[in-house]
Amino acid sequence: MRDVSDAPDTSATPDRPSEVTVEPWWLDAIFYQVYPRSFADSDGDGVGDLTGVENMLGYLELLGVNALWLSPVMRSPMADHGYDVSDPRDIDPLFGDLAAMDSLVAAAHARGMKVTMDLVPNHTSIEHRWFREALASPPGSPERERYFFRDGRGPDGSEPPNNWPSIFGGPAWTRVTEPDGSPGQWYLHIFAPEQPDLNWDDPDVVADLHATLRFWLDRGIDGFRIDVAHGMAKPAGLPDHDWSDNELLHNTDDDPRFDNPEVHEIHRGIRKVLDEYPEAMTVGEIWVRDNERFGEYIRPDELHLGFNFRLAEAPFAADDVRAAIEQSLAAVAQVGGTPTWTLSNHDVEREVTRYGGGAVGRDRARAMLLVELALPGAVFLYNGAELGLPNVDLPDDALQDPVWERSGRTERGRDGCRVPLPWKGTEPPYGFTTGQPWLPMPDDWAPLTVEAQLEDVTSTLSLYRSAIELRANRPEFAGPEVDWYGSPAGCFAFRRREGGLTCVLNATSGPIMLPPGTLLLSSSPVVEGQLPPDSAAWLI
Repeated sequence: MRDVSDAPDTSATPDRPSEVTVEPWWLDAIFYQVYPRSFADSDGDGVGDLTGVENMLGYLELLGVNALWLSPVMRSPMADHGYDVSDPRDIDPLFGDLAAMDSLVAAAHARGMKVTMDLVPNHTSIEHRWFREALASPPGSPERERYFFRDGRGPDGSEPPNNWPSIFGGPAWTRVTEPDGSPGQWYLHIFAPEQPDLNWDDPDVVADLHATLRFWLDRGIDGFRIDVAHGMAKPAGLPDHDWSDNELLHNTDDDPRFDNPEVHEIHRGIRKVLDEYPEAMTVGEIWVRDNERFGEYIRPDELHLGFNFRLAEAPFAADDVRAAIEQSLAAVAQVGGTPTWTLSNHDVEREVTRYGGGAVGRDRARAMLLVELALPGAVFLYNGAELGLPNVDLPDDALQDPVWERSGRTERGRDGCRVPLPWKGTEPPYGFTTGQPWLPMPDDWAPLTVEAQLEDVTSTLSLYRSAIELRANRPEFAGPEVDWYGSPAGCFAFRRREGGLTCVLNATSGPIMLPPGTLLLSSSPVVEGQLPPDSAAWLI
């Protein structure tokens, strides 16, 4: 009797064609977040633009990323740097026009890169046509039903309708003047007053977003990052809440402004539109910490991916990082979803600074890159992270984030992680612009430029390039499962169960011996089998 291994393969014959399953491109993609204002300026006005992004696609191809995520470039008065959209189906002149976007998409596709863009469905700008119509219309009108207009409390309506604060500081309500000149109703804005929240119970709101989705997908956009994906549905009656100190500027899982059950019907509607474009995807900004509730957003009929920020929030300590990884994997496993990983973005302090700053922060950020890229799922890199950029301590008069003024100048905001990228040269603006950059650039960034780091095989940029290339081409990175191994205190090691890659993190203050295996890559030089402190390594 022949062994079954000797039997001929009949899986692909004329009578029985083989079935090849093509996995979605985004399952293990590396997305590169472009913050357009700060990436590359093509016209010398000091602000980055779409043509600047297109001009630098060769660099992004060299880096090895699969997809771009463009922070908002839609038409906006820029009260919150584009997250206050006045026309969701147009490009703001600050960044270019529709032709520039079409050109960028075509050029990226020619290089094998997908292009995704920010979508802001929770609110509009006060300059949006709808909000202007609402201000010109009386209380109770259909125009006001698209937003949350309410009568104030107190005998003269001079108190806000409820006690909700804004994420940016101050109350979440602003009073309007009625068309007849009298003090009028209040409108809800979870963020800045220039960002009135939309009422997703109104059919106009639903229909308009679906039209926006199709507009961009028909132009070749490959997907969307959905801003405040957990915040679009508001609780019935907008009740008061007993706020704790840590909720006033940072939402928690019992915050009534976010994660209301009705939000899932909104995402199911979005998914139905996306299913008309089988190659397209969505990733939601989901600040929800409960694993079960987080997983609900990425059920098969809702979002394709969801940002879980546990890794970005974890301090550089082995137990904390491991817990963040385990929690993130558990959150998606229950619904058969794909994990996503990120260490920073335009709202989060850069990892070099967050991990201690200076050489220590740089070493830890390099180590965490290897941890992040060793994990199964999709990865999101924030522009400049590959250069090891730190946060910048900007002078008060340079700050532009609305958080600064709205908090009474007690919260410095997010400008420190949004300083433009240094490309070349030895002094500001380092090739970013021929004009004055919109945020000042430090005088000591010459060693961090793209030009300087491409010539240095030990640079952070070179580490990123090597790690991304290995992840893309080595079979050891296969499979969705990871196994953990016993490790010394302050360290951990996990192995990709299917592929066999082992990742080791040493978060201690001294060197450790690496386990058996062939060294594939390390964030710091390994000497005689010892991994230095604040370092990570890949073994096969």
